[in-house]
Amino acid sequence: MAKKPIFAPIMSNSTDDLFKNVIAHAKEYGFVFPSSEIYDGLSAVYDYGQNGAELKNNIKTYWWKAMVQMNENIVGIDSAIFMHPKIWKASGHVDGFSDPMIDNKDSKKRYRADQLLEDKIAKYDEEGKTDLAEELQHEMDEALKAENLPRLKELIIQHDITDPIGGSRNWTDVRQFNLMFSTQMGAVADDADVVYLRPETAQGIFVNYLNVQKSGRMKIPFGIAQIGKAFRNEVIARQFIIRMREFEQMEMQFFVRPGTQAEWFDKWKQARLQWHLALGTEPAKYRFHEHTKLAHYADAAFDIEFQFPFGFKEVEGIHSRTDFDLSQHQKFSGKKLQYFDPEINQNYVPYVIETSIGLDRMFLLTMINAYEEEDLSTEEKQDSRTVLRLHPCLAPVKAAIFPLTKKDGLPEKAQEIMSSLKADFNLQYEEKDAIGKRYRRQDAIGTPFCITVDHQTLEDNTVTIRYRDTMQQERVSATDLGSIIGDLVSWRNLLG
Repeated sequence: MAKKPIFAPIMSNSTDDLFKNVIAHAKEYGFVFPSSEIYDGLSAVYDYGQNGAELKNNIKTYWWKAMVQMNENIVGIDSAIFMHPKIWKASGHVDGFSDPMIDNKDSKKRYRADQLLEDKIAKYDEEGKTDLAEELQHEMDEALKAENLPRLKELIIQHDITDPIGGSRNWTDVRQFNLMFSTQMGAVADDADVVYLRPETAQGIFVNYLNVQKSGRMKIPFGIAQIGKAFRNEVIARQFIIRMREFEQMEMQFFVRPGTQAEWFDKWKQARLQWHLALGTEPAKYRFHEHTKLAHYADAAFDIEFQFPFGFKEVEGIHSRTDFDLSQHQKFSGKKLQYFDPEINQNYVPYVIETSIGLDRMFLLTMINAYEEEDLSTEEKQDSRTVLRLHPCLAPVKAAIFPLTKKDGLPEKAQEIMSSLKADFNLQYEEKDAIGKRYRRQDAIGTPFCITVDHQTLEDNTVTIRYRDTMQQERVSATDLGSIIGDLVSWRNLLG
């Protein structure tokens, strides 16, 4: 009698291998494609394929439900990408939205100076040189806080940082590079006004604050949420979909009474971490990182970082933005953006707590966290599978339906069952290849359940349901499938 399959990773321990495997898997199984690939691609731009679009939409749904549906004092909007150019002057983006860049004179490549230094700090940590890592981190933070660009170059030279491509040490001075894309709006280019592709979605919320507050009769504290595209002219785009020129954000601005922002900041900081952990991610893979250099609008800021194969990287930011944004828009627009608080009988400009999560980074986090290669070998045979252990709520396909064979009325019965379920669930129908191969394809895209229709189904209307994670199978009535699948993919499992 064969032994029970042994579940063990067959993947190399190399984190580089994991990252490369996930990227390859994402393309092979329709999650993420290089944009414009038949024209040799467009740097730092990606398209989401048929399974990627479903997974991305499910992540958005989870965030929207947690933010808007589960909170009576938070509403959602969808603001335009093009906005009046004065908005970006008021917000500080025209004058201050830039990164410190440095060029290598030999390779002709451009790099972010802070990222070169961060990579060196990571290397020191790997080599056990923690004193050097801490010293360089402190000196870099001080230089960034003081906007001391010559000091950043000094640190690059002092720590013998070379061009990652050619190894050259021939560096230019460090200078600021504005990240906003600009274009023209108007019928004639010469007469057109310069407008910007928004570099963040937050400002669309701030300029609609008064409209939402009045039309929704909102009382402070209340929040406005939004999911939308943003655009940044990243000179250094790397690590797949971590840093792109076109990306998507999920942001919520929470308006509070001045003086209460610290309390609300702590509340949202913990609430957002719990949102991540509810998906079943190992808590040790997350950490908080406090900003040492605060943005011009903030009085407190923390990042939620996730341990990607290439190190801890920001996934979500929680910021206490004070009253900067509304005050600036009040000043530049000439419109009052104050709130009359009947509880204290006062007018004031609300303070804001922001939660901002990068959807594309969350997508990559989810893929990396779910990806697993398993050795299923027994004494009798060698076997393995690649599986995406996605939370059932996030899985692109909720169930796959297979007729055991292509004859004897089984395809017709399988289609009948599919028709009864597809209004409620995203399903796939497959009849090609052996059942085992069909199971493997569904495992690879993260489908939680596979339903097989066989000859017994024609007799007693029962089917075999096979579970992705355990590979166990059980016989159930076809009429019960709706409730079985529905219970397991219900959003209640995540939202409580």
